[in-house]
Amino acid sequence: MCDFAAGTNEAEGDGEAGGVVGDVTKQLEQQTLEDKEREEDGEEDGDEGENSAGKKKKKKKKKKGLKGQTDPPSVPICELYPSGDFPKGEECEYPPSKDGRSAAWRTTSEEKRALDMANEEMWSDFRQAAEAHRQVRSYVRSWIKPGMTMIDICEKLEDCSRRLIKENGLKAGLAFPTGCSINHCAAHYTPNAGDPTVLRYDDICKIDFGTHINGRIIDCAFTVTFNPKYDRLLEAVRDATNTGIKFAGIDVRLCDVGETIQEVMESYEVEIDGKTYQVKPIRNLNGHSIGQYRIHSGKTVPIVKGGEATRMEEGEAYAIETFGSTGRGAVHDDMECSHYMKNFNVGHVPIRS
Repeated sequence: MCDFAAGTNEAEGDGEAGGVVGDVTKQLEQQTLEDKEREEDGEEDGDEGENSAGKKKKKKKKKKGLKGQTDPPSVPICELYPSGDFPKGEECEYPPSKDGRSAAWRTTSEEKRALDMANEEMWSDFRQAAEAHRQVRSYVRSWIKPGMTMIDICEKLEDCSRRLIKENGLKAGLAFPTGCSINHCAAHYTPNAGDPTVLRYDDICKIDFGTHINGRIIDCAFTVTFNPKYDRLLEAVRDATNTGIKFAGIDVRLCDVGETIQEVMESYEVEIDGKTYQVKPIRNLNGHSIGQYRIHSGKTVPIVKGGEATRMEEGEAYAIETFGSTGRGAVHDDMECSHYMKNFNVGHVPIRS
């Protein structure tokens, strides 16, 4: 970066005349700066007249601008947007339905617009949690690298997430344990205490973490690779995920979402180490509906065709999750358990007898 000093290009050798021109130029520049300061700071000139020249001029304090995010991120999202007007995510048009039904009319219905505005507080909670998630994702991508232990990765991510969400009991915080599943382990792996696992150059790591405000949960994941041979695999899954999100909507059947995802996923082939594979969706892993303080609230979004014909309904929130594999396209339980979830279908169970 270069700094340039203004006013150093006058010709030398004019003696006194050159000095006078320089003085006049300096006076004009000084006057311009003072005028600008008056406009910006609201300077008050005080009393006019000869005696006013020596008086000190009163200046109004400059208004402080909005806070900017630090590097590394440390400013809570609620303080970055004190007005509560949080950034909106991408908005999709209602999709054309495979069975002829569509909810596109809702976009022009004044009644539905009013009902949507009535839920603005809930949407604001979602947007705040989502902005925290976006900034944490960006931060993690900037430093994650081979050679780090999975425990260090999770702790560093969660520390940042707690700061940005401004963790506060049940009002704001982490939505679930951070998943960092590697390679053939597709999901729900978090290193328990003492786990020595280290991230390697040839690994495929799925980072899955959540944030929430007042129980409005953001469940989102991304995949990290360092070897470019996996780029095509990541492209297949990303395309399938985006297609599933665009196809989802009110009155859409869950089975149709799964069929669309499978169609996109299986249209890809990848070459890894000289061998060609068709990308397969993992049929027994699914997306799901999300309730307030409830990460899995009852409905399942398949990623293959043939699922339930249950429809998405107004007021529901969903996580569209896709898993692409070069293997058989199915998973089974293995390794230590590191994720726990409350069973909402069980009545009160006393912990102590």
